[in-house]
Amino acid sequence: MATSLEHHRHELLVHCYRMLGSLQDAEDAVQETLLRAWRYRDSLKESAPVRPWLYRVATNACLDAIARDERRAVLAARAAAQDDWTGQPEDVVWLGPIPNSVLEPATSPACTPEAMTLTRETIEIAFLTVIQLLTPQQRAALILCDVLDWSAKDAADLLDISVSAVNSALQRARARLRERLPSHKPAWPASVDASAVERDLLKKYVEASEAADFRAFESIIRADATFRMPPEPEVAEGREAMFKLWREGGFGSERFGRLRCVLTHANLQPAVACYRCQPGDSKWRALALEVLRIEDGLITEIVVFMPDNFPAFGLPMMLDAAGLPILMDAAPQSNKCH
Repeated sequence: MATSLEHHRHELLVHCYRMLGSLQDAEDAVQETLLRAWRYRDSLKESAPVRPWLYRVATNACLDAIARDERRAVLAARAAAQDDWTGQPEDVVWLGPIPNSVLEPATSPACTPEAMTLTRETIEIAFLTVIQLLTPQQRAALILCDVLDWSAKDAADLLDISVSAVNSALQRARARLRERLPSHKPAWPASVDASAVERDLLKKYVEASEAADFRAFESIIRADATFRMPPEPEVAEGREAMFKLWREGGFGSERFGRLRCVLTHANLQPAVACYRCQPGDSKWRALALEVLRIEDGLITEIVVFMPDNFPAFGLPMMLDAAGLPILMDAAPQSNKCH
């Protein structure tokens, strides 16, 4: 039984991440799921399949986690009480990224192209943000039926509600997605080598970031792009508002210091880990993780996360003057950043 439970750990983690929008909270929910499953293993009939039963346990663990968390519970209550309440991205203060390395088992070559597309669209930051603003029941029904391809009857059995209630939850959830999700334009034209042009765009983004070159940013960031920094409430709508927010934060000034960027991936999207070296310092210190959304060859959204996410991505918290990782017990460096 224990081996069977562990076999499903990865897919349960992705499911809980979609439900909760936070990798740390999802990991806690999976651990709780496995504990509950072991504790109540006798309730599973001998001939019954394990997977749907585990999803029931995991979904209930997530619903319990939402109810315990005051931030989530408040939004859930608003969504349930007001049909016209949509919430805002900045309300989802717990939102966090997930490394591609964690998602890789779900996107192995064995997956069909259709499954890959569905996975990508339903793990991106934009999708996760919107579904966090649904009621927990709507969110669960949407994930079960539209992501995992369960029938309404199977979802109703898991959620202990009627099929009509599942269909109603799905109708509301789908309508909210249509209203709030950005367009799903392809990142690149079908005629180009997507890997090559993405590398080129990211190279330009890194160069512009490290040089604080706003003119260079103008050529790669779309005019109507958005910028946000969960859990901070500020959201910049449009490139000029974005640049204004950056300048107000000191970016490009001598007091801000310099940036060094390292490329990575989060939520099946390109991401950039930024390190800052301030005047007089000898180290590059973790500053932020930027997750980028690309449409038609331009950056259309930048979502910035706190540096406490770096360890999950295998990124060091500090680099030495040469840009090499610094172990926490390493000897102090005397050279200035260059």
